[in-house]
Amino acid sequence: MELSRRSALSLIPAVTLSTVAQAPPARAADGVEAPSDRGPGPAVVLGNTAAVFAGTAESNARPEVAPKIASLRATAYARIAAMEAAGSGELFEGLPLGTSDTALNTTYQYLYEIALATCLPGTDASDLRNNQVLRGQVVDGVARLHDEYFGDQAKGYYGNWFNWEIGIPGHVSRTLVLLRDELARLRPDLTATYVASMDAYLRSGKDGDVDLDSRFHTGANLADITTNRILQGAVLGDDDRIRKAVADQLTVLATIDPYDLRHGVTDGFYADGSFVQHGSVAYTGSYGKGLLTRIVQTLKLLAGTGYVAADDLVGVVRTWVADGFAPLIFEGWMMEIVKGRAVSRPGTGYADVTGVVEAVVDLSAHTTGADTEALQGYVKHVHQTSKAGPDPLSFVSPLSIARYADILNSAAPAKDLGPAASHTAYNAMDRTVHRRPGYAFALARSSDRVSKYEYMSGENLLPWFQGDGAHYLYLSGADQRQSFGVDYFTTVPPHRLAGVTAPVETRRTVPELYGTLWYDNPERGFTSSSESQNTYVYFPHGSHAFSGGARLGAHGVAGLVQSDDAAYAAQQAGELPDDFVAYRAARATTSWFMLDDEIVVLNAGVTGLSGRAVTTTIDTRIADPTSPVTLTGGLHDGTPWRGNGTAPPAWLRYADAGQGTAVGYVLLSGPAPTASLDTVTRSRRLVRAANPDTAVTKQVFTLSYDLAAGERPGSMAHALVPHASAARLASYRHGPLTVRANTVRLQAVAHADLGILAANAFTPGTHHVRGLSIDGPASVMVRRTPDGTYTVAVSDPTTTRRTVLVTLHGRPLRTVSADPGVRARHVPGGTRLDVTTHHAYGRSFTAVLARGA
Repeated sequence: MELSRRSALSLIPAVTLSTVAQAPPARAADGVEAPSDRGPGPAVVLGNTAAVFAGTAESNARPEVAPKIASLRATAYARIAAMEAAGSGELFEGLPLGTSDTALNTTYQYLYEIALATCLPGTDASDLRNNQVLRGQVVDGVARLHDEYFGDQAKGYYGNWFNWEIGIPGHVSRTLVLLRDELARLRPDLTATYVASMDAYLRSGKDGDVDLDSRFHTGANLADITTNRILQGAVLGDDDRIRKAVADQLTVLATIDPYDLRHGVTDGFYADGSFVQHGSVAYTGSYGKGLLTRIVQTLKLLAGTGYVAADDLVGVVRTWVADGFAPLIFEGWMMEIVKGRAVSRPGTGYADVTGVVEAVVDLSAHTTGADTEALQGYVKHVHQTSKAGPDPLSFVSPLSIARYADILNSAAPAKDLGPAASHTAYNAMDRTVHRRPGYAFALARSSDRVSKYEYMSGENLLPWFQGDGAHYLYLSGADQRQSFGVDYFTTVPPHRLAGVTAPVETRRTVPELYGTLWYDNPERGFTSSSESQNTYVYFPHGSHAFSGGARLGAHGVAGLVQSDDAAYAAQQAGELPDDFVAYRAARATTSWFMLDDEIVVLNAGVTGLSGRAVTTTIDTRIADPTSPVTLTGGLHDGTPWRGNGTAPPAWLRYADAGQGTAVGYVLLSGPAPTASLDTVTRSRRLVRAANPDTAVTKQVFTLSYDLAAGERPGSMAHALVPHASAARLASYRHGPLTVRANTVRLQAVAHADLGILAANAFTPGTHHVRGLSIDGPASVMVRRTPDGTYTVAVSDPTTTRRTVLVTLHGRPLRTVSADPGVRARHVPGGTRLDVTTHHAYGRSFTAVLARGA
């Protein structure tokens, strides 16, 4: 049986806690911690911390910062009122203590917010600034919380581990910094006692310190923990503690090499810009954002201390911004494909980007020359293209607000960090982003390496198909709040997400199945945050290796073999308890060919299995209930389409006049699709237990292929054409798209105008498509220019092959250039490329070939 977290805490020697608690920090006459013998570092950290969170007299006098100061004060007044209205067993009204870790964490947050409001320099004199009575109440509050709810580790640790190891220590550590004078005067023992208790809540076996071998001390979580420990070292005047925390935090800067893992950790940034947290979840837009924030915050907290050279952080973090974040932000909106369970939260994609922008603003203060210009230009670009925000009121630091205003008023030209036309293959997290002027296409896949979805803590209750090829087509100029975000997942049935092939069946959420937020079976290793819970409930990965594709310049192809998740596979193998519920996936082999004006999608082998009907959704879009939405189309003979039940259409066009946007659909092959436009009203609580019971009404447009139970596996092909006119869609009957193959073994498309042939070979063996042979499994793109030059891109989407062979038939070709690992040689009937894909983790390899000697 797995050792519980509470019993593990009990193994920490009591002498460790008492030793720390007996060592209160030395203090100078002015109340600031006296520097250690090793240097003034701790005192500088204390000053920097106060400036970061409370601002300075200079920053707080800026008119741009005034709304933030007013907001901090208003928040404090609200917390004071809640404190005065508190009942028995509460410090603040509505937050009963003793059984809810969330209420305890929020109580600590409220105390910190009151403390912060009393420490704002440069503001007009008020009843908050330097209010010793309020500060004394905060000290009394944190002392009571420790004595009654936090200090006894045998009583604590109910609920979510995050609150005990990260959330509560974060609020406490900042409060200890801000009120260090009051604590020294009123409770001189409390700071050291609190630090000892916070140490005790960390993993056992390291004497209460960070454990780099723990699966909990990774990525963004590690950055949070070590930031807290830096502040704790500062208030203790403990130079060694700070240095150790900094060294631990710097480990998150290392690029994850899946073939040479450090401490077994897969969480962090990969060479292709992917960010993974929880071992297998694509998470740039939530945990990745938190990591970015913490690392840049570390730059500010440690400025002038010598604990770390800024250059050690700045270059790495700038790469994160350019490669990991910028492609995923479209006109100021964070894409849904990298938000995990956070897609169910009521905040918007615009709000998600605010933290990224604040980090970039602060990062630019530590760069020079072209780097500074690029970062500041990106800040202005996001500001100019976003429909809502970034809102500087949501920035953490008043200093950042002042810097942000300076950047917006500067002469730096607004400019994105990447080109308007780009293709980004995030192979390490099974995500793809394809961008063109006017739109961005974001694709979420899964595999035996990457999770199908994330459910946790009552968030993202209907997640099952979010990694089964779900796509999000963002159109330029639109307010994305009307098209995506929490309202998309609220009003669109989970099996009707755009791009998904799913069985038509009723599924129950985790709370409906088990009556709790997780599957509770300690005898079989299922407790909250246990490895079994993670593997089979919270974020199960798929069970097939093929997920990925090839990138050729700004074009790309991706493929997916849809599979059961790990829970269903384990259940079928008899590895799970009898009362554990797992759902079987549908089957489909799918390819996406991402070009300039079109995204071509091929599906083959589509079946529901187990006697179930199945639906493959071409697209689903939502619109405001009052927006003038129209659906038009044309038949193959050129006459207008009259709706479902008529002859199969050649094309359809969805237009939302309220947003000024349109999407076209070219039906290349397959059964007649079903189109529907319904007005739907649902509560946001449907997708997240903690959401307000807010009713959302949207028009929901769905275009899908629907196969009845028992039908033979189907195949179909279509193209998405952003912003297309009716005339443009009608013209596709003359080309330029041609489907060359569409089976579960091989899918291929040619685009005559671009000179591109692209293919996914899904199975072992040799696959032939016009002028090309592929040793599968593999993804291949070939582009031929009029002068007879061929550019070839090859990848192994399974990440398991040592070598991939591709043969171009015809006259022999000479090598103009080739990536390392690519070798071209003449063979009878053509030119063969031997591509070494060993340990490439799905990366594309490119070669340029030409005719002639």
